[in-house]
Amino acid sequence: MSDDLWMLGEESARDARAYLATMTEVASGTAPNAAIPMTLLALSQVLVMGARLGAIQDIVPAERFEADIVDPELDPLRTGVANLFEGLDEYADLVDPVTSTELATGSLSNDVAVVASALAHGLQHFDAGRVSEALWWWQFSYLSDWGERAASALRVLQSLLGHIRLDADEETVADAEFDALHP
Repeated sequence: MSDDLWMLGEESARDARAYLATMTEVASGTAPNAAIPMTLLALSQVLVMGARLGAIQDIVPAERFEADIVDPELDPLRTGVANLFEGLDEYADLVDPVTSTELATGSLSNDVAVVASALAHGLQHFDAGRVSEALWWWQFSYLSDWGERAASALRVLQSLLGHIRLDADEETVADAEFDALHP
């Protein structure tokens, strides 16, 4: 394995760990007012990881089979996020924006759990010393599943944050602007 791929593996593992730590914190419910911005940041950062993997040639793992891995239990994460985003969790989504205009229903909690599952799966390979397998898994699953789910969730969260920040009462905004300009 080249030094560049080894470094990409280390960077990707670091990004995956950061995402999992952030989403575990969000799902715990300890900072509900920060849930939307923290999730937005976590998804944005992990999408950079995916974009790096998607931008390079297909990675071929050293072994031609995948070692048995027990995927972690992510229902607590999914449930915690669903509870935090209650009333906001489901959204309208396109089945495939390139080939279809068919609408489907998406779920923020499911999306962040799908991403977490794929990243955790790859981390198990990485932690076992199978760096090429981890990179292959992260790249393949980014292109086939978690990249789309992360991008959809990111769009929804950005829209929610925009509504929260910009749909404020005009009088409240004017008062805040006046206060800011006249200390």
